[in-house]
Amino acid sequence: MSNPPHWMLPLVCLEDYGGDWKQYIEAVYSYFKGDFIDRKPRFGNRPVKLKRYPLLDGKEATFWHVTSEGKDETKRVPDLRRCERIRWPRPIVEHYKDKVIKCWPNKRSRDKRIVLWFCDQDYVVVLADRKKYVLLWTAYYVSYEHTRQNLLAEYEEYMKSAKKD
Repeated sequence: MSNPPHWMLPLVCLEDYGGDWKQYIEAVYSYFKGDFIDRKPRFGNRPVKLKRYPLLDGKEATFWHVTSEGKDETKRVPDLRRCERIRWPRPIVEHYKDKVIKCWPNKRSRDKRIVLWFCDQDYVVVLADRKKYVLLWTAYYVSYEHTRQNLLAEYEEYMKSAKKD
């Protein structure tokens, strides 16, 4: 991994909160709230919005999506790697044109998505494309080689098709 760009922010570590999960998750939420609720980021010329509902413990659905994992929305499990990187989605969205970010559109069933992959740091931000705005859909740390290979194949396929157009 190379040195992170100047705009990348440090991790938010559980140890910095004495291992107190309740205090930690409130701090993580505070960063999320500051980045996506109090100040409205943009993806190019479009606003970045959130999926608010269902609220859980007074926190938006998108917050839980970027800090936990699992297919069943009602049974998602906190993911420490996602929590630690809570300060990363906003700068990645705002710097998506930086050479360290691979950015491409993709489809998940009928839904249009935009993938922002910060390869050097194994981190992905996914936006849902809603034409006039984008939704921060999820963000995650890439911890498996097969996931990395799938992302790379998807990106290369996009680049190949983009060259044909």
